[in-house]
Amino acid sequence: MTDFKMPEAQVKAEFVRTNFDVIASKYDLFNDLNSFFLHRYWKNSIIQLIQKTFPKKNLDCMDLCCGTGDISVRLTQMDIANNVLSVDFSENMLNVARERLAGISKSKLEIGDATNLKNFSNASFDVVTVGFGLRNVDNLSKALSEIYRVLKPGGLFINLDVGKVKNPIIRLFANFYFFRIVPLIGYIIWGAKNDMFDYLPVSSLSYPDQENLKSMIEQAKFQNVEYKNFVFGNVAMHWGIKA
Repeated sequence: MTDFKMPEAQVKAEFVRTNFDVIASKYDLFNDLNSFFLHRYWKNSIIQLIQKTFPKKNLDCMDLCCGTGDISVRLTQMDIANNVLSVDFSENMLNVARERLAGISKSKLEIGDATNLKNFSNASFDVVTVGFGLRNVDNLSKALSEIYRVLKPGGLFINLDVGKVKNPIIRLFANFYFFRIVPLIGYIIWGAKNDMFDYLPVSSLSYPDQENLKSMIEQAKFQNVEYKNFVFGNVAMHWGIKA
């Protein structure tokens, strides 16, 4: 394990925003290398679930905590997507996404906080996606409540993030890779030590496991909540429907 100490709740949001701003330009390369490019497959699974759930067209989609726009790009490529709004509170991450989404008429981008989506009305979106973002918020329950509020009745919420491995032997190897190798990959890419590459694995420790996150999503009033594990549970995709 790393010696990195998680920031206190009251300063976590600013820590995350500031440090994501710093590493934004190399974040995509970092994701490719530390996941062996598998994150692309996981994100494609989000699109497949949306297309399976909604055979109709003209969906209004929000990609919350959009980062560099990986999922946003995929959303805009769906024929059934009418509008795609990409929201993140890191300005530099959003700038990278803006470059990737330039010229796509159905795409819009906006600075925003997942725990306070004050700029968006109730029941505005058919789909809300979050990719590796919820563990970065300072109030997970509040973020889930806001996601529920902005979804239309029958709307779909999909969350992709780290999970907990149950098998103790696999967990031993997974933790070694996540806490020792992943930060090292970040240091090499960045050319120096950076707290954010230590924060990313350590943030998983306080993030709920698959069953507890499922319960929290259900407590936020979502129905038909399910999840799917990838790579032995190192990553999990949760989804639920607004009643």
